[in-house]
Amino acid sequence: MSPDDYRRASGYRRSEGEQRSGGNPLENPGIPISASYEEFLRFFGQLDTTTQLPPVTIESAMEVPAVLSAVAFLSRALASLPLHAYRRGEDKPLDGDFEMLLNEAPNGEWTSFGWRQYIWQQVFMGGRGPTYIERAGTKAVALWPMDPNLTTVFRRGGKRFYRFGGEEYPATDVIDVPFMLKANQLDVVSPIYKGRKAIGLALAMNNFAGTFFGSGGVPPLALQGPLPAGPEAFKRAQEQIQRAIDMARKNGAPFFGMPPGHELKSIGVDPDKGQMTAARLFQLQEIARLYQLPPVFLQDLTNNTFTNAEQQDLQLIKHTLLHWSTAFEQECSLKIFGQRSRARQIRHDFTAAIKGDLKSWFEAIARAIQTAQLTPNEARRLNNRPPAENGDKLYIQGATVPLGTQPLMKAPKNGDEGDGDGTA
Repeated sequence: MSPDDYRRASGYRRSEGEQRSGGNPLENPGIPISASYEEFLRFFGQLDTTTQLPPVTIESAMEVPAVLSAVAFLSRALASLPLHAYRRGEDKPLDGDFEMLLNEAPNGEWTSFGWRQYIWQQVFMGGRGPTYIERAGTKAVALWPMDPNLTTVFRRGGKRFYRFGGEEYPATDVIDVPFMLKANQLDVVSPIYKGRKAIGLALAMNNFAGTFFGSGGVPPLALQGPLPAGPEAFKRAQEQIQRAIDMARKNGAPFFGMPPGHELKSIGVDPDKGQMTAARLFQLQEIARLYQLPPVFLQDLTNNTFTNAEQQDLQLIKHTLLHWSTAFEQECSLKIFGQRSRARQIRHDFTAAIKGDLKSWFEAIARAIQTAQLTPNEARRLNNRPPAENGDKLYIQGATVPLGTQPLMKAPKNGDEGDGDGTA
């Protein structure tokens, strides 16, 4: 695929009647023209009579700060990990085309960070972010991210294919790490679609809070007392009372006058009595569960201490980033090098992610050198420093020796103090 082909493909719209697999049900579900009225209502979230939550789409879900933060944080965190190709059993990355392709620029239009951030954003929103591998013969020469909303996944002869921009690509030429696959191995699970009830509740609370505070904190009110006769008279009275409320709010007055024998009483639920603050905090935690993120990374420091915040940092790497990075590494290794190629593999470098504070990092490096786990040059490479002369040898502290090989001290001479056992 040339850059011109890629640009044309990005503006491609699927033909009428084409069946999509692996698409995003929130954005482009492909409802057939013959769909019933109930199906249309169900799609737009109006058929479920048990709830009146706002309809959730990807765009509306991203208006919830916790969802936006989760997608942005995870996509940036995974995109910022250095990605290298290695020979199996070696720790030094392969230089040349593979280094440029994976860690610098996958093609002439994208940086490596931008490419990976884009595909991870699609994964954590719609559930899929495929990338086409352009080859010269069998060698990968460019990687092109594909718009998942314009991509159709299907099977032919038992094999999986991707249709994008009017072209069809075999699965062996497409890097695809879905959020979760459905049973047919074509469609994907969108985290936003599956979490739409929790996100819809967060949207509803956002809307309520905006309406409540947008009206100056005045809740819905009911007028009690003798009501004017006739609809027109009642409408005028309603307008006069509303005008009095607006004027008081505008002038910062603490009260406004009411006609004799009348009073206003609030109706609905008081936000404080409805525990709105606690409910919004709970929805943040629900969204954190949706993405398997420790709440601290969505800026929820409610129950945090210095100790458990550090543990959440470790939890993020071990139980979230490591899982996704492993899936991406294996998918890239398989699709770029092929099933039978076992000499090379693609891996993320987590060194920067686990550095911690500078003092602890350098103490750990020094300890690794002193215990013959790293050579000085390997340690320098971890800090992006050039190799030093004679820095490729392993060292170990001389004070640590096998038991029984320590040197014996001479017996004391006459007049010298000793403990009577022949040693000083």
